[in-house]
Amino acid sequence: MIACPTCDALYTLPDVAEGARARCRRCHTVLTAPRNGAMTRIVMLASTSFILMLAAIFFPFLELTAAGRTQRSSIMDVVLVFADGPFVGLAIAVGALIVVLPLLRLLALIYVLAPMSFGWRPARDAIPVFRFSERIKPWSMAEIFIVGVAVALIKVAGLAHLSLGPAFWAFAALVLVVALKDNFMCRLTIWKTLEHRRQ
Repeated sequence: MIACPTCDALYTLPDVAEGARARCRRCHTVLTAPRNGAMTRIVMLASTSFILMLAAIFFPFLELTAAGRTQRSSIMDVVLVFADGPFVGLAIAVGALIVVLPLLRLLALIYVLAPMSFGWRPARDAIPVFRFSERIKPWSMAEIFIVGVAVALIKVAGLAHLSLGPAFWAFAALVLVVALKDNFMCRLTIWKTLEHRRQ
């Protein structure tokens, strides 16, 4: 039995052919949409996202020039600037939501899906690792960060000269790659594959 994620209608889902879609009869939400080669694509996109994330963390994100002074900063600099004093909690939250949890989720997806994309049995503890990756998804806010930065840039643009660093473009590419990865990802198909191949 599965429940529709939108309206909670219950279904006993039959096997769905690759390329076909099973929709909820009540709200028409797609319940499962298996695609040929989807796991390989997800692994490739997750690996690309991981590399982009590392670049976005350590390369300069923004360069600000005002009154003859230039200041460059990376995302890691933003986290560390709050590390002292009363804002330690903010530093931990920023580091966790923007850096640590997105990286952990990407690594978890690669760990779970890479063996199965080769047709092998799931890796050890693949089911709890995939469950963990699904639980932290709402807290993985790397994409939200870029939206917040875009709003802040509009407000600061009139006060100083801004130059976007390579980390900004890496983050922008990351948002697109993550959206593409999520488009290929059918969680129900992954669960069924995990259950089938672990036997």
